Amino acid sequence: MTTTDTTHSLPILRRIARRVMLERGLAPDFPSQALAQLDGIHGAATRNDAFTRDLRKLLWCSIDNDDSRDLDQLTVAEALPAGAVKILVAIADVDALVPKQSPLDDHARANTTSIYTAGGIFPMLPGRLSTDLTSLNLAADRLAVVIEMSFAADGAMQGSDIYQALVCSRAKLAYNGVAAWLEGKGPLPPGISGVAGLDANLRLQDGVAQRLKSIRHAHGALDLETIQARAVFAGDGLQGLEADQPNRAKDLIADFMIAANGVTARFLAAKGFPSVRRVVRVPKNWNRIVELAAARGTTLPTEPDAQALERFLLSARAADPLRFPDLSLSVIKLLGSGEYVVQIPGEIATGHFGLAVKDYGHSTAPNRRYPDLITQRLLKAAVTGSAPPYATDELTVLAQHCTEREGVANKVERQVAKSAAAMLLQSRIGQSFDAIVTGASPKGTWVRILQPPVEGRLASGLAGVDVGDKVRVQLDRIDVERGFIDFRKSG
Repeated sequence: MTTTDTTHSLPILRRIARRVMLERGLAPDFPSQALAQLDGIHGAATRNDAFTRDLRKLLWCSIDNDDSRDLDQLTVAEALPAGAVKILVAIADVDALVPKQSPLDDHARANTTSIYTAGGIFPMLPGRLSTDLTSLNLAADRLAVVIEMSFAADGAMQGSDIYQALVCSRAKLAYNGVAAWLEGKGPLPPGISGVAGLDANLRLQDGVAQRLKSIRHAHGALDLETIQARAVFAGDGLQGLEADQPNRAKDLIADFMIAANGVTARFLAAKGFPSVRRVVRVPKNWNRIVELAAARGTTLPTEPDAQALERFLLSARAADPLRFPDLSLSVIKLLGSGEYVVQIPGEIATGHFGLAVKDYGHSTAPNRRYPDLITQRLLKAAVTGSAPPYATDELTVLAQHCTEREGVANKVERQVAKSAAAMLLQSRIGQSFDAIVTGASPKGTWVRILQPPVEGRLASGLAGVDVGDKVRVQLDRIDVERGFIDFRKSG
């Protein structure tokens, strides 16, 4: 085994990421035609027409990760009579600078997503767009597609609308700081205190989000929590892996995005437009989920039942919060992957089993995901009364392509994350760890050790193990370049 110097790990991981992308058919660099188009863009898009409202005076703000620079969404609330609240979600108008079938669009369509690796970000669109001219940056006038939603005091949606607008962010906020303040565990973030009325507006937003979350879970939305570990660096040196924790501010944005994505799907259907939906089908491995629940003293129905599964997950979280993320990961694997499909107006929607919603499309991250850019173009055409910019057959091909590319991008991200983990574990060959089985198929058996949170292949001792089983494993072999981490069953 060759030992890798972790003090210079960042450039090594970026080199690995580029190689893995190329091996899997993704493009880490922008082609010359796309860069030439970029050179011809001299500023943010502007528009002065009957379809664009001026909403720059509203208390818009963004809430994202501390280091996020590609800002796709802004939110704001407005109190209505009888305890009702209007929520506005502004989505960056990426299409205004990246028209369909342009060189920049061709590259975005090829990769279909930004790729976030331990070696750095490979954006779907150049940084001059995604982190500047098509990003909803602080104090910058930007075009947006606005999704307006009105909710009654109990959280029930009373109405919705979609239109184009000019917006301006008043505050750039981070999840952790906002969450600590909302939960009474931290001070008011400076970005909030510097804008009169923003604190009350965010409290109003949080109240609506909490009610939306309660309604979704009452309908069977699954309360899942997985360990997403990110590499932590000091300069170019890899210091460790840090688990990404859920919090109230992340929930706020997630709940609004889920609601907005439902509105966009129904809006297109009402206009007679086809759409690209995000679906998670009824799980085929329900029997194994039933077995997991039975091993923890819970009886689930023999047929898939999201509400019964959610009740089990809530009780499991309360009984063993430390290991709940591992149970969640097992359930996610057994539920199966999400996919993009085309929804024809009038046909029965497949729905999203995990979110317990029937109408759901991706529309809220057009700087980062190509399906959202497709949806944005459809929405803008529907708003202005234009013909759909995509034929149904074209959308079908794109939906299949986006599903396939998303799977490839996920594999790249996982492989580079394992390369980072292998760097950290290279001095621990032969040590034993507690682990949980996260995958078992003819392609291989996989386990996740608990500390540090790393997944690897179980190379020997496979007999009798299945997803969700707890096992004791020994670190057997690593390969930083290939991202291989092999364990053998011990004890």
